[in-house]
Amino acid sequence: MKTNEKSFIRKTDSYKIGHWKQYPPGTSNIFSFFESRGGMFPETTFFGLQYILKRHFEGVVVTMKDIREAKKYFKLHFGNTNLFNEAGWKRIVEVHGGRLPLIIKAVKEGTTVPTKNVLITVESTDPEMRWLTNYAETILSQVWYPMTVATQSRAMRILIEKYLEETGDPTLYPFKMHDFGYRGSTSDESAGIGGAAHLVSFKGTDNLSAVDLIIDYYHEQMAGFSIPASEHSTMTSWGRDHEVDAYRNMLTEFPVGLISVVSDSYDIFNACKNIWGKALKEEILGRDGILVVRPDSGDPVKVVLKVLKILGKAFGTTKNAKGYTMLHPKIRVIQGDGIDYDMLEKILKAMKKSGWSVDNIVFGSGGGLLQKVNRDTQKCAFKCSAALINGIWVDVKKDPITDHGKESKAGRLVLVKIANENGSEEYKTMREEDAETLGLPNELVSVFENGYLFLDQTFAEIRERASR
Repeated sequence: MKTNEKSFIRKTDSYKIGHWKQYPPGTSNIFSFFESRGGMFPETTFFGLQYILKRHFEGVVVTMKDIREAKKYFKLHFGNTNLFNEAGWKRIVEVHGGRLPLIIKAVKEGTTVPTKNVLITVESTDPEMRWLTNYAETILSQVWYPMTVATQSRAMRILIEKYLEETGDPTLYPFKMHDFGYRGSTSDESAGIGGAAHLVSFKGTDNLSAVDLIIDYYHEQMAGFSIPASEHSTMTSWGRDHEVDAYRNMLTEFPVGLISVVSDSYDIFNACKNIWGKALKEEILGRDGILVVRPDSGDPVKVVLKVLKILGKAFGTTKNAKGYTMLHPKIRVIQGDGIDYDMLEKILKAMKKSGWSVDNIVFGSGGGLLQKVNRDTQKCAFKCSAALINGIWVDVKKDPITDHGKESKAGRLVLVKIANENGSEEYKTMREEDAETLGLPNELVSVFENGYLFLDQTFAEIRERASR
């Protein structure tokens, strides 16, 4: 058996193997939750749990063969200590048919919730399997990654929409941030997960792994789109003396529609002024489509403004209804180097200050989109908050004196909507009994129970929720 085909038994941290021995006598259930405790953004767009559940939790995930192999595996891993819970896993096979006796509730994907609120709750449905709740923490916690990328991309979308609203056409936002992150991801799987999260808020991508993941796990035939584009190898292979021929070839081979051409192989400003702006100007103007010029080096703010100025002078400009400068409709710019949330904001501010409409530019992001995040970006954590001991639910929490920011919540928790001072509804985490007293329904819905997926959400539904 290859390690990437391993059973659920080995999809956890080593130290959890012995946790079945560590709970108080009489414990028959553990209730745990997952939240964003704060971080870079004040709210979190939830996404990616459905992929994790379908990939790792749904169906028969444990067999007797898995148990035999795990017993040998952990004997080698820990030495001859008796840590492996062989009887517990046999019960999962013999009583539950190899399916996990867990109930997982979560907010619907695409929902944006203020930080410091519960997003997922987990508990066992078998009193003999109290240890299974937090055994599942390792894989479930990996939702931090798609959730954080979805949060960041939504924040980018809101930022772009703001500047489009002020300087141009806000309906253009779906294709204003393109995913260039496939090659820079840590694996094909991470590229797919992160790229899918980005597509919750945008539609432009060069990340085919993301498109495939959405097809396989979220019922969307084609969630992302791209256009013909060059790279440095296809331009520099013509040689410096034939740079104009390389560019002309792009116009010839792709006579219709949008094309993107990287133009900084030698001198981006010369390319804009003399090659695009003079030698190939008439071919660009006569073409049935739009040329998107791509600078790919230097200070992004300075380069973008200078490229816009040169192209504006070469092709002419107009003012839109909001009083901002527009390039000729046959030409646009894409900045795909050095883009993260902070740089995006700097460029947008600089363009507005200089009088340029954001309609003129598209952005691409690679490492800044899919790799410049970690679990602490939104301070994600999975914690136990209640334990059923001798038939009584007992509050469980941590409250370290060295870091009160890590104080965890206690009790059986739910997420509710409650009216605020302004009369609008906001999300709030409550104890289950308090919400019941107030008659407030739990916004966390059952998504998984006893090996079965209870809610199968489409990507279209998720996009619609994230757009709110």
